[in-house]
Amino acid sequence: MHSSMLKQIKSPIEKELIAFEKHFRNSMKSHVPLLDKITYYIVQRKGKQMRPIFVFLSAKIWGNITPASYNAASLVELLHTATLVHDDVVDDAYERRGFFSINALWKNKIAVLVGDYLLSQGLLMALENEDYNLLQIVSKAVKEMSEGELMQIEKARKLDIEEDIYFDIIRQKTASLIAAACKAGTASVTDDKDVQEKMRLFGETIGIAFQIKDDLFDYGDNIIGKPRGIDIKEKKMTLPLIYALSQAQNGEKRKIIRAIKNNSTKKEVIRYVISFVKEKGGLDYAEQKMYNYRDKALDLLNAFPESESKESLRDLVNYVIERKK
Repeated sequence: MHSSMLKQIKSPIEKELIAFEKHFRNSMKSHVPLLDKITYYIVQRKGKQMRPIFVFLSAKIWGNITPASYNAASLVELLHTATLVHDDVVDDAYERRGFFSINALWKNKIAVLVGDYLLSQGLLMALENEDYNLLQIVSKAVKEMSEGELMQIEKARKLDIEEDIYFDIIRQKTASLIAAACKAGTASVTDDKDVQEKMRLFGETIGIAFQIKDDLFDYGDNIIGKPRGIDIKEKKMTLPLIYALSQAQNGEKRKIIRAIKNNSTKKEVIRYVISFVKEKGGLDYAEQKMYNYRDKALDLLNAFPESESKESLRDLVNYVIERKK
């Protein structure tokens, strides 16, 4: 169902996405052969293009796609790709979506420099086109992403984290970029600050639902079957676990936290934590929260003018919730 659903979602902006590919490739061009080889590789391993889709659909609801819309999409993708390349170095990751990471193929030093290059290319592209408002929107998101990531690392040491802190972290870490994509797309066609802010909020809301969905994947579901337990291994406190701990007696709570702190990579510990979370209703609770955010996003969307693009955004909201990976 999913490739056909994505195809349908993309249909109002199909030609824009094709033109964007070229625009994005050009935005990474360099006269250093090594860099060109790496950026070519980056273009090859592109994912579902969720962020450009958000940019173009958001733009099209409020007006006609402009050159600034392409700049907005490229800017979001450049800065996002830069953070991913750096993330893989930070996480010592050798794979992303079935492709080798840059650091796996070319070493950490090169990956860090490529991330820097992409970041500066994004900044320069915005400045050359005098897209100062787009630059401000997207740079702010990158700042928030770094803060969210650092806050998460800091909290992972203690492992005792309240739900509101968790929402602060994911709002910054994940939702801020989808929010920026929606706001930048809108800002590329209208100067109406009120409309831009509403679209930003829409993006943030769906971004939070997106992250909760990711948290749930860690526990497996009927489709995937087997749980991943990656978050548990990395001692990440996600919503299902936070809720389950809040429902536990102090003794049990301490036992779980100690198990994660000391032996989070052991299979039996991961199994123990997963069954604890399920038993305490952590998955149901997180799912309910995810649906609340989805409904809030759809409510925001309902207030916007009807169009094909709006329909696609509505489908995209549901896709985010129902995706299988």
